Amino acid sequence: MGDSRVGGPADGRPVPLQFLQLIADPLRWRIVGELARSDRRVGELGELVGKAQNLISYHLGELRAAGVVSSRRSSADGRDSYYRLDVARCGELLSAAGSQLHPALRPSSPPAPPPIRAARRKPRVLFLCTGNSARSQMAEALLTARTGGAVIARSAGSHPKPLHPNAVRVMAERGIDISGRATKHLDRFIGNRFDRVVTLCDKVKEVCPDFPGRPVTAHWSMADPAASAESDAASYPAFVRTADEIDRRLDLLVAELAVAPRQERNIDAG
Repeated sequence: MGDSRVGGPADGRPVPLQFLQLIADPLRWRIVGELARSDRRVGELGELVGKAQNLISYHLGELRAAGVVSSRRSSADGRDSYYRLDVARCGELLSAAGSQLHPALRPSSPPAPPPIRAARRKPRVLFLCTGNSARSQMAEALLTARTGGAVIARSAGSHPKPLHPNAVRVMAERGIDISGRATKHLDRFIGNRFDRVVTLCDKVKEVCPDFPGRPVTAHWSMADPAASAESDAASYPAFVRTADEIDRRLDLLVAELAVAPRQERNIDAG
């Protein structure tokens, strides 16, 4: 296992060639691929790639040092952490590598997620968090608005509580009215089929049930913005940051849904 942090810029972030060297290791490439689809803990990555946790930790350390992976302490188990890949940064480095190889490979503009094409059945996505009062509600609203209803989005929580006023405010500032929406328990959807189930809360991930049809699952480890401060006014910036992060992650989700094979199912998620 060689040290991939070779001769980079002063901030330690890799230049394109060094990034290619970084991900050329087959195991590291597998780790990057798994993190591109979902936030993961070290133990989960070890099970997925069939390697010891200390080896996974070593490679995660290399990726963190390069600035393409970050970690966040789990809110469900403070002794553990979730690792997240900066997919956009990886894309920038890969594009830069192509540009350096030949000018013809230089991207003319940032790529936009491909559109969701009309189909006999719309993709269905379920977002889950604990209270269904902020994160999952914002994700549902943003995905619906972004795709113009081409994707059917739903949200629920393991312990529903009233919709948070800051979530309503943040969405209103983006031109989306969620003020009349009810919060729902995830049991409401337990028998329904979805193409994607996305957990946005570490706690709900631990209790997420199995859904029919084995939908693709992903975890977005995101802190509860309401817990960031003691008052609604003080926590509002955290809600803005959370909505921004959800927006960035939806870029990737929409791209996945646009190219994923569609299984025809006769379903009704309510």
